[in-house]
Amino acid sequence: MSVPATAPAAPLPAGMSAEPEALMRELRGIDWLQMLETWGLKLLAAVLIFLVGMWLAKRLSAGLERVLGRTHADATLGGFLRRASYAAMMVLVIITALTSLGVNPTSMLAVLGAAGLAVGLALKDSLSNIASGVMLIVLRPFREGDFVQAASLEGIIEEVRIFQTRMRTVDNRLIVLPNSLITTAPIINFTAKPQRRIDILVGVGYDDDLKQAKQVLLDIAHANPMVLKEPEPFVFVSQLGESSVDLTLYAWAKTKDFGQTRSDLTEAVRTEIIGNGLNIPYPQRDLHVYHHNADGTPLTDIITKGVVDDGDMPK
Repeated sequence: MSVPATAPAAPLPAGMSAEPEALMRELRGIDWLQMLETWGLKLLAAVLIFLVGMWLAKRLSAGLERVLGRTHADATLGGFLRRASYAAMMVLVIITALTSLGVNPTSMLAVLGAAGLAVGLALKDSLSNIASGVMLIVLRPFREGDFVQAASLEGIIEEVRIFQTRMRTVDNRLIVLPNSLITTAPIINFTAKPQRRIDILVGVGYDDDLKQAKQVLLDIAHANPMVLKEPEPFVFVSQLGESSVDLTLYAWAKTKDFGQTRSDLTEAVRTEIIGNGLNIPYPQRDLHVYHHNADGTPLTDIITKGVVDDGDMPK
């Protein structure tokens, strides 16, 4: 019995190599089922580790904030620590998930360290904002709800974040300040103390009785129920101005009542000063003009003579 002859393989066209055929033979030789069982389980485990770790990180960071809230810690500190702890736990979760896939943690940490150095050099301004945010949290020059002046801007502190601080102005505008700008400039906290002093400057005429004017101002302060009895209000003569004698009324009020008390006192000062026969003079300047002619006669005399002279006045 004769065996049929095998037909010779057809020659490959010019310019085509045998590599695709070899690649296909290698792909056919791979045990895809075993690979799926091995890497599929690892990938599934990594995904589960990531999801469960993220859930635990959220719960633990939120629990930390609640514990700090029960200890009456600052709300700004609680929020900052919650975000910082969540970020640290997520880094650990990601490293654990990658390790379950077979990634060497030592080499991974080395790569992360080198990448962190490069990123740190590129983002040095952002890192300074982080450092400034930590300083604001630790030193606490202000708290949420305080009215402050920072970086020449005034507003109510809403939130201190890692990179920036959010402020709200009195006309309800939002200001977002990088933390580094706040720590490198003077910070004025208007609501840090429970009491504030009100200074009201008022000018009276040079012909007015200063004792009467000072007593009127003191009576105004004592009659206002929002002015504190201690420290006691007092009045100083501030300066002798060009048009008036300047008096300053000093009175203390609670910080929450500062704006309304100052407005009430200013209105009462204007009403009572005028009501008691005293003057609040307008700025004025006396100007004397002289015309030095041959005989030195003042210009005012020449003008007066020219106006009233009906021809009968002696030359």
